[in-house]
Amino acid sequence: MPDLIKPRPKFLALNEIRLPLPGFVSILHRVSGAGLFLMLPLLIWLLQLSLGSTPESASTFKAVAGNPVVKLVLFGLCWAYLHHFCAGIRFLLLDIHVGIEKQQARSSATGVLVVSLGLTLIVALKFLGAF
Repeated sequence: MPDLIKPRPKFLALNEIRLPLPGFVSILHRVSGAGLFLMLPLLIWLLQLSLGSTPESASTFKAVAGNPVVKLVLFGLCWAYLHHFCAGIRFLLLDIHVGIEKQQARSSATGVLVVSLGLTLIVALKFLGAF
């Protein structure tokens, strides 16, 4: 009779799983793509304001884009775009079997994170007027 008792399903504790770096980059790729898609109306609205020919649209754009919270969101979207772009190139290379070995995949994942964060820092410094 004890053989008929099935073991209860084991539920994974997500905070205890050690995800490798390429898996982390893959999840960030999906999150950045979803974030860019969800924030597309805001980006289109800001683009419309920036291209407007009336003084009201220019002043509205300056007021909205000058808000520190909006700047933070825009920098986050900048990182999302750059990460999604760099990780997308990495995944295209993986699709044609370039860099599929474990060490190469780990190195390319590290490269994606470093390049996307570095480019985001450069863009942020440029927008803030550092150079």
